[in-house]
Amino acid sequence: MKSPKQYLKLLLSKPLRPPFAFRFSQRKKFRAADSATRFFLSARQIRLFTQHYQKLNRHRLIKVLFLASLVICLLFGQVVSAQTPNVTALIEQGIKDYNARNFVNAIKNWQEALNQDKNNPSVTAVVNENLARAYQQIGENKAAIASLSAAINDYSTVENIQQVGRMKSELAQVYSNLGQPRKAIALLCGKLVDKSQQIECTPDSAAQIATKYNDKRGQVAALGILGEAYRLIGDYDQAIKYLHVAQKLYPEDDFLLLNSLGNAYSSRAQLRELQADSANKAGISSKENEFTQKSREDYSRAYQYFQKSTKLASDQKQTLAQMRGLLNLIQLDSQTNKSKVINNQEFHKTVDDALKVIEILPDSATKVYGAINLAYLQSDAKGTLPFTYCPTSLILPNADVLNLLQKSLSASKNLQDNRLLSYSNGALGHFWECQPNNETAALKYTQAAILAADNKLSAKDSLYLWEWQAGRILDRQNRKEEAIASYQRAFDTLEDIRSDILTSERDVQFDFRDVVRPLYRRLAQSRLDLLGVGAIADEQRAKELSAVVKTIDALKLAELQNYFGNDCILSALNPKQVGELLKDNSVAFKNTGFLSSIILDGKTGILLQLPNQATKFKWIEDRNQEGASTIVSSNTLQTKIAEFRRGLVKGKEEINYDTTTAAQLYDWIIRPFAEDIKPEKVKTLVFIQDGFLRSVPMAALYDSQQQKYLVETYAIATTPSLRLTTPKARDGLRPTGDHRNTQKALILGLTEKATIDGKTFDALFAVPDEVSAVQSIFPNHTDLMDRDFSPESFQKTLDKTTYPIVHIASHAQFGIIPEDTFIITGKNQKLTISQLENSLRNLNSKSDGVELLTLTACETAVGDDRATLGLAGVALQVGVKSAIASLWSVSDQSTSELVKTFYTNYGKAGMSIAEALQKAQIKMINAKKLSPSEDINISYDNPAYWAPMIAIGNWL
Repeated sequence: MKSPKQYLKLLLSKPLRPPFAFRFSQRKKFRAADSATRFFLSARQIRLFTQHYQKLNRHRLIKVLFLASLVICLLFGQVVSAQTPNVTALIEQGIKDYNARNFVNAIKNWQEALNQDKNNPSVTAVVNENLARAYQQIGENKAAIASLSAAINDYSTVENIQQVGRMKSELAQVYSNLGQPRKAIALLCGKLVDKSQQIECTPDSAAQIATKYNDKRGQVAALGILGEAYRLIGDYDQAIKYLHVAQKLYPEDDFLLLNSLGNAYSSRAQLRELQADSANKAGISSKENEFTQKSREDYSRAYQYFQKSTKLASDQKQTLAQMRGLLNLIQLDSQTNKSKVINNQEFHKTVDDALKVIEILPDSATKVYGAINLAYLQSDAKGTLPFTYCPTSLILPNADVLNLLQKSLSASKNLQDNRLLSYSNGALGHFWECQPNNETAALKYTQAAILAADNKLSAKDSLYLWEWQAGRILDRQNRKEEAIASYQRAFDTLEDIRSDILTSERDVQFDFRDVVRPLYRRLAQSRLDLLGVGAIADEQRAKELSAVVKTIDALKLAELQNYFGNDCILSALNPKQVGELLKDNSVAFKNTGFLSSIILDGKTGILLQLPNQATKFKWIEDRNQEGASTIVSSNTLQTKIAEFRRGLVKGKEEINYDTTTAAQLYDWIIRPFAEDIKPEKVKTLVFIQDGFLRSVPMAALYDSQQQKYLVETYAIATTPSLRLTTPKARDGLRPTGDHRNTQKALILGLTEKATIDGKTFDALFAVPDEVSAVQSIFPNHTDLMDRDFSPESFQKTLDKTTYPIVHIASHAQFGIIPEDTFIITGKNQKLTISQLENSLRNLNSKSDGVELLTLTACETAVGDDRATLGLAGVALQVGVKSAIASLWSVSDQSTSELVKTFYTNYGKAGMSIAEALQKAQIKMINAKKLSPSEDINISYDNPAYWAPMIAIGNWL
């Protein structure tokens, strides 16, 4: 079999990854460094490839090739003598084919050998093991999984348990390649390990088998892959922990482990940069400084590990590994925004060294991707992949860039690897796309990239890039319909692989919105622009608008999934598109209108959908007194929206609220659809908002003609997507006579001042009255207040019984990352969004789960619509059907009044959740008109008190 050290290198060596759009972010936040310059397990990309397969002496081949195990088994008779000469010949020919990189023929010969000798596990185990590696070479990961699984069974049959453990490690690596690190962890350790736990794996796991059989290298390999898998799911502390344990077991300096440690520290540094930015937005300077310092320290450690790894690889004449290390160092420079660890002189020397090394590299994936990355290396340190825009600050002159890209293509052709051909052709196509008047050459190479990517879907994760690129080129040639077709194919491909991309690696979470979001919007805008070109038949208009709705709905789902970093949010996703839902649920949607916004380049559009009616679309326009209209730019709208929100938040300081901005926004967003949503036909408006429009309550828009707020005419709700909302009238909620609601309610509250992560949250003096009001409406309740309210007590209470109503009266912070989204509990503790999800999702596995979650005193981060993604998604994330939450905290008796009226309405027969909230808000609007017996503060008519409370999810 392979020597222990070679086996370790087989498992820990990682191919250079292809340039990939998800890996970059103009915001420089929480992106993994350029995927093309990182050398760890790819979530969805390159196969495992041989590091040393070329230019090696014949006497060393048995020691270093992946096929070593098979050859040695043959030499030492492990493959039993019962096999036929023909089987032996097939196996040996497969080895020759593999060494010649003719993987297809190698697979063919070994598969035939298996067919001829199915009942000899000593033979089939080794053949299956190496079949898996050949399958990975041609990108057939599913076949590789099948072969490795068969090898595990065969080795189990012959009781070679040590090899079972090794095969589980290799299988874990394939799962990581496919973007399934959790499956990898299950194979390697048997379970996810919490940060507070010791490293203890189950007996049948790869790591534990290696430990039991004193297979030190196998143990190090398993721990190394575990470290990478934990890095992929965003648990950088655990990743670093495993990698350091592996390093202690293998004290000799190994450039592979050092490189992995560099990756882990670099990823954690980026997270800490983002946490520092989040603390800055929250106004916690001490926490910002702490995270900034920790980020610098991690970047410094990453630099040291990358530098040491590169030197060791150079000393050992491992040019492929040396190239990886050099590119990692180069990328580290573009990552470190505030924490530069490489000076300019060293940076340029590293680039020069990389250019020298690439000249002597054998044709390989490392050479292909390395050349592309060096070609597109930029000096502005934005780190954004140039395949989605034309770079303006390339370090190398165009002649050198073209030379590198041509070398990349030449190596790809020699290797006859479709994935490599796809990227090298695509990179060349992009080079010519960015040169003036070279659309013909650009399209030629781009189409070649599409053909290579589409060959047996060998590079499906790059296919969308080249279709998108083709669309841009066709656009420039004024071939609009062909461009739309290309954008559509890019969109369809991306939708097909989106879930794997957005949930496989926590590193890429914030890259999606900044890099790929433009594709969704470009497709939507192209279709909308088509509607304005000449006369268009009603049927075609309906078809185009339907496609636009599908596109923007997919964008909103993707952003939500992207924010939370897992696919739980989509677990209840309706497979039907929005148009189908509106037809199928025409009864449930009766008297309901749906307004969806889409923010595009320079302008914003609103779509109106009504059950069984054609979709209406209008750009947001401003009309002057003469009736002439002009498009309102997206920047102007965003400025006006920010002004609107500021006015609402500070509104209670004013005696009389100024409705000027609210009226202007009403005229822009609502009035164009006035004839379609007359109140005698439409009773409820459900908003499905985009970007910065999520951060404001539409209820407070003001109709200056009728002198009414929007909520006075319509009940209002919001949802991220109709496909995530199941509109269904509540059952069992109707009281009889004058009896109050008899449902069980869990009431949680905090009145005391609290300090979380260095930020002080004021005492909520109005909470006792709010809690008292809820208690009076729900006599069958359990309450946990202040010190009795903790994450543990919350979980234990839910474990004992089911509560259809969960009311939380405490500060809730919704930050720009999920890690900064939490509810404050007693004893200066916090209930994270993950803990809330785990508690309520278990409960909601029951048929009588939570109907309504109410969160008062929330606070969303200002200036970043990711925060409102957290607010809009919290109900869906935790699995409740409906939620009432505030966009900002109103620490006042007004909240108690609003909540009390809402719950009273909520229990009335025939009243929807949206209507219950509407009636409560109208009562406050009419505060000055109510009789003294109502005992309500007259200042509550100000929208600052009632507007922030919104209904999310099922509005019925």
